[in-house]
Amino acid sequence: MLSVAAALGIVVQASAAPTLVIDAAKPAGKVSPTLYGLMTEEINYSYDGGLYAELIRNRAFLDNSKDPVHWTAFQQGNGAATIALDSDQPLNDVIKTSLRVNITAASAHAPAGVANDGYWGIPVKPSTAYHVSFMAKAARGFSGHVTVSIVSDDGATVYAKTRGSRLSSDWKSYSVTLKTGKDAPATAKAKFVLSVDQPGTLWLSLVSLFPPTWENQPNGFRPDILQKLIDLNPKFLRFPGGNYLEGDTVETRFDWKKTIGPIDHRIGHPSPWGYRSTDGMGLMEFLRWCEDMNAEPVLAVYAGYSLKGQHVNPGPDLQPFVQDALDEIEYVAGPANSKWGAERAKDGHAKPFPLHYIEIGNEDWFDKSGSYDARFVQFSQAIRAKYPNLKLISTYDSYRPHGPNAKPDLFDDHYYRTVDEFLKDAGHYDKYDRSAPKIFVGEWAAHESSFPPWDRRSGALPPTPNMRAALGDAAWMAGLERNSDVVVMHCYAPLLVNINGRQWRPDLIGYDSMTSYGSPSYYAFRMFSTHVGDEILKGTVDNDSVFASVTRDTKKGIIYVKLVNPTADSQQLQIRIDGVDGLKGTAEAETLAADPEATNSISEPTKVVPVDTRVSDVKPSFTYTVAPSSVTVLQLHAK
Repeated sequence: MLSVAAALGIVVQASAAPTLVIDAAKPAGKVSPTLYGLMTEEINYSYDGGLYAELIRNRAFLDNSKDPVHWTAFQQGNGAATIALDSDQPLNDVIKTSLRVNITAASAHAPAGVANDGYWGIPVKPSTAYHVSFMAKAARGFSGHVTVSIVSDDGATVYAKTRGSRLSSDWKSYSVTLKTGKDAPATAKAKFVLSVDQPGTLWLSLVSLFPPTWENQPNGFRPDILQKLIDLNPKFLRFPGGNYLEGDTVETRFDWKKTIGPIDHRIGHPSPWGYRSTDGMGLMEFLRWCEDMNAEPVLAVYAGYSLKGQHVNPGPDLQPFVQDALDEIEYVAGPANSKWGAERAKDGHAKPFPLHYIEIGNEDWFDKSGSYDARFVQFSQAIRAKYPNLKLISTYDSYRPHGPNAKPDLFDDHYYRTVDEFLKDAGHYDKYDRSAPKIFVGEWAAHESSFPPWDRRSGALPPTPNMRAALGDAAWMAGLERNSDVVVMHCYAPLLVNINGRQWRPDLIGYDSMTSYGSPSYYAFRMFSTHVGDEILKGTVDNDSVFASVTRDTKKGIIYVKLVNPTADSQQLQIRIDGVDGLKGTAEAETLAADPEATNSISEPTKVVPVDTRVSDVKPSFTYTVAPSSVTVLQLHAK
């Protein structure tokens, strides 16, 4: 039998069967009620082309200043059309570019117009209703209608089609419903088309196509992806990120005031990951996402540092950004009769959202100017003066407090490590100073390769992690849970990846335009986050073959024993529970076990999933066989 140490190349002799001793008489601490949560940022097309259900790519014609990328002229038979960006026909004072479509030849049998290829295809599914909206105007003298359709890539097959209202010479909003037939195929090899049947010139802006969304919410979310997130039982959502919060420059940061209100007044902005964000996923959408998951927001506010090294000097230069953060907090949690609370109410949510945590900046250890200490002080003093009950998170754990109201409540630690590094350091917080600020592990993930997730060589690997990574993740989570008296929150990152457009790996959930799947690490996380007690019980394993965490749900009388066996051999684990009068003779086990190299994918979404079994002959002292390369949760019931 190989121990973990041997698996890591450390020469040791085989040890005896491991023993886990659990002290149920005296809790070691309280499990943080906010321990398990989610972190999100716009990376890997997480929002546009992902959770945010919009299907049209470059819907406002702002993704490229020279060309209408992802749009092409569409023509059938003798129809003919050309397209070009036009800054002389702006939609409004925010969206200042439109698409000019010149139709030089068209008829009922030979229409012409424009087509959009979506995010790697427009997904077609049978018996499905799509909501279409667009802004349009026509040159004087044009009296035709616009036909809206979804067609095959070659245009030969029409999957859905309807005729819109007659165009006018002024900008107007148009809305129609497209519905596929029951015999329509399930395919992404399709495109969206707007066409006319007579010559003329028209202009388009803000063209949108939504499939059915979560609870039919307008401007809403993809149901399959959101359901996978809800199934993780998250207690919080950290948003808007991440690098996405900072932007490459101050100008391209997440400027929240430009992301609220009607979408025809959201200009979008460049993301740090090489593509433009529509900002259809704005501040209100983030908050609604929290509400849909029954999770609280952990709001990250821009704190004056951007990725390419720009920073705002503390003092008068920083003050507008401090005020912007105060306004943002008021939008989220202020009363409806406050200035920004009223804007939230106008956006459809009169009731304030619950808010307890504010993160000031992101990864400010990268700021070579050394300005974060003073920037944090300026933000923290202003926020605490107005919102004394909010807890503030510092992004730099060497922070030195200066002055009153400047001590952080939490530090945000980030760890992207190899599986072996996580296994070696699973007890990272075991000896953490309990009098120091609490910890938020705001980003973490195990990677299987020797090069880091941002290395371009990772592009040769699957976008989501394999079972070996899940074992490292689970061992790390066991350590976080064991120390959840000080590690009050944590979240895996990145959360989402479009398999066609990734910039980073590994990622928790993968998808394309048609479907989605959870990785082995997703299921390991779900096993942990859905089996959480309120008390930490001390559990000691006498060798390094098995990692463990033990908690108790005092209301249900359930002891949760989480076990991680990263070795290639099964482990005959002796479990002894001191301090209980007795246990029911049967227990439930949920086990995730597979070959370490096995993984899930679009084609095999459930190759590695947990299995539920019953365990018999359970007593205060019993033997449980822990499967090789496995993550297990035992539910033991006290009498």
